[in-house]
Amino acid sequence: MSWIVYASLSAVFAALTAILGKIGVKGINSNLATAIRTVVILIFAWGIVYGQGLQKEIHTISRTSLIFLILSGFATGLSWLFYFRALQLGEASKVAPIDKFSLVLTVIFAALILKERITIPIVFGISLITIGTYIVAFVK
Repeated sequence: MSWIVYASLSAVFAALTAILGKIGVKGINSNLATAIRTVVILIFAWGIVYGQGLQKEIHTISRTSLIFLILSGFATGLSWLFYFRALQLGEASKVAPIDKFSLVLTVIFAALILKERITIPIVFGISLITIGTYIVAFVK
Protein backbone atom coordinates (compact mmCIF):
# COMPACT_ATOMS: atom_id res chain seq x y z
CA MET A 1 0.00 0.00 0.00
CA SER A 2 1.13 3.55 -0.64
CA TRP A 3 1.65 6.25 1.94
CA ILE A 4 -1.60 7.89 0.78
CA VAL A 5 -3.62 4.82 1.78
CA TYR A 6 -1.92 4.67 5.18
CA ALA A 7 -2.42 8.42 5.72
CA SER A 8 -6.08 8.12 4.73
CA LEU A 9 -6.61 5.22 7.13
CA SER A 10 -4.89 7.28 9.82
CA ALA A 11 -7.36 10.11 9.21
CA VAL A 12 -10.34 7.75 9.45
CA PHE A 13 -9.14 6.28 12.73
CA ALA A 14 -8.21 9.72 14.09
CA ALA A 15 -11.78 10.82 13.38
CA LEU A 16 -13.11 7.75 15.16
CA THR A 17 -10.76 8.55 18.06
CA ALA A 18 -12.53 11.88 18.52
CA ILE A 19 -16.02 10.41 18.44
CA LEU A 20 -15.28 7.33 20.56
CA GLY A 21 -13.18 9.41 22.96
CA LYS A 22 -15.95 11.98 23.41
CA ILE A 23 -18.39 9.22 24.31
CA GLY A 24 -15.87 7.40 26.52
CA VAL A 25 -14.68 10.41 28.50
CA LYS A 26 -18.19 11.30 29.64
CA GLY A 27 -18.49 11.08 33.40
CA ILE A 28 -14.87 10.16 34.18
CA ASN A 29 -11.67 12.08 34.76
CA SER A 30 -9.98 12.85 31.43
CA ASN A 31 -6.56 11.79 32.75
CA LEU A 32 -7.96 8.39 33.77
CA ALA A 33 -9.51 8.08 30.31
CA THR A 34 -6.14 8.85 28.73
CA ALA A 35 -4.42 6.25 30.92
CA ILE A 36 -6.94 3.57 29.89
CA ARG A 37 -6.49 4.47 26.23
CA THR A 38 -2.72 4.35 26.63
CA VAL A 39 -2.79 0.83 28.11
CA VAL A 40 -4.85 -0.38 25.16
CA ILE A 41 -2.40 1.20 22.71
CA LEU A 42 0.56 -0.27 24.62
CA ILE A 43 -0.84 -3.79 24.46
CA PHE A 44 -1.90 -3.35 20.82
CA ALA A 45 1.47 -1.97 19.64
CA TRP A 46 3.60 -4.54 21.49
CA GLY A 47 1.29 -7.29 20.26
CA ILE A 48 2.06 -6.25 16.70
CA VAL A 49 5.80 -6.06 17.43
CA TYR A 50 5.85 -9.55 18.95
CA GLY A 51 3.50 -10.91 16.29
CA GLN A 52 5.95 -9.79 13.60
CA GLY A 53 9.02 -10.86 15.58
CA LEU A 54 10.40 -7.32 15.63
CA GLN A 55 11.37 -7.39 19.33
CA LYS A 56 14.71 -8.88 18.19
CA GLU A 57 15.58 -5.55 16.57
CA ILE A 58 15.38 -3.45 19.76
CA HIS A 59 19.15 -3.64 20.35
CA THR A 60 19.81 -2.13 16.90
CA ILE A 61 18.09 1.17 17.71
CA SER A 62 20.60 4.02 17.90
CA ARG A 63 20.88 6.19 21.00
CA THR A 64 19.73 9.23 18.98
CA SER A 65 16.66 7.42 17.63
CA LEU A 66 15.79 6.17 21.11
CA ILE A 67 16.07 9.66 22.64
CA PHE A 68 13.88 11.20 19.94
CA LEU A 69 11.32 8.38 20.15
CA ILE A 70 11.12 8.93 23.93
CA LEU A 71 10.68 12.68 23.43
CA SER A 72 8.01 11.94 20.81
CA GLY A 73 6.30 9.70 23.36
CA PHE A 74 6.21 12.53 25.89
CA ALA A 75 4.78 14.87 23.25
CA THR A 76 2.15 12.26 22.35
CA GLY A 77 1.23 11.77 26.00
CA LEU A 78 0.79 15.48 26.57
CA SER A 79 -1.21 15.78 23.35
CA TRP A 80 -3.56 13.00 24.45
CA LEU A 81 -4.00 14.42 27.95
CA PHE A 82 -4.91 17.84 26.57
CA TYR A 83 -7.05 16.34 23.80
CA PHE A 84 -9.19 14.25 26.13
CA ARG A 85 -9.66 17.18 28.50
CA ALA A 86 -10.70 19.37 25.57
CA LEU A 87 -13.14 16.67 24.41
CA GLN A 88 -14.58 16.50 27.90
CA LEU A 89 -15.13 20.26 28.00
CA GLY A 90 -16.03 21.01 24.37
CA GLU A 91 -17.81 19.70 21.32
CA ALA A 92 -15.93 17.08 19.29
CA SER A 93 -16.78 18.98 16.10
CA LYS A 94 -14.93 22.02 17.45
CA VAL A 95 -12.12 20.28 19.36
CA ALA A 96 -11.03 18.07 16.44
CA PRO A 97 -10.35 20.90 13.95
CA ILE A 98 -8.19 22.72 16.49
CA ASP A 99 -6.35 19.48 17.25
CA LYS A 100 -5.84 18.89 13.53
CA PHE A 101 -4.37 22.39 13.26
CA SER A 102 -1.27 20.43 14.22
CA LEU A 103 -0.90 19.93 10.47
CA VAL A 104 -0.14 23.62 10.02
CA LEU A 105 2.23 23.57 12.98
CA THR A 106 3.93 20.46 11.59
CA VAL A 107 4.62 22.22 8.29
CA ILE A 108 6.09 25.20 10.15
CA PHE A 109 8.19 23.01 12.49
CA ALA A 110 9.34 20.87 9.53
CA ALA A 111 10.61 24.02 7.82
CA LEU A 112 12.31 25.38 10.94
CA ILE A 113 13.73 22.16 12.39
CA LEU A 114 14.03 19.74 9.47
CA LYS A 115 14.79 22.45 6.88
CA GLU A 116 11.99 21.23 4.59
CA ARG A 117 10.99 23.62 1.82
CA ILE A 118 7.76 25.57 2.03
CA THR A 119 6.47 26.37 -1.44
CA ILE A 120 3.73 28.78 -2.52
CA PRO A 121 1.16 25.94 -2.85
CA ILE A 122 2.02 24.80 0.70
CA VAL A 123 1.59 28.34 2.04
CA PHE A 124 -1.75 28.54 0.20
CA GLY A 125 -2.85 25.17 1.58
CA ILE A 126 -1.92 25.85 5.20
CA SER A 127 -3.57 29.27 4.91
CA LEU A 128 -6.81 27.58 3.83
CA ILE A 129 -6.50 25.06 6.68
CA THR A 130 -5.96 27.91 9.14
CA ILE A 131 -9.01 29.78 7.85
CA GLY A 132 -11.09 26.58 7.85
CA THR A 133 -10.03 25.72 11.39
CA TYR A 134 -11.05 29.16 12.58
CA ILE A 135 -14.42 29.02 10.80
CA VAL A 136 -15.32 25.52 12.04
CA ALA A 137 -14.14 26.05 15.59
CA PHE A 138 -15.08 29.66 16.31
CA VAL A 139 -17.66 31.07 13.88
CA LYS A 140 -21.20 30.62 15.15
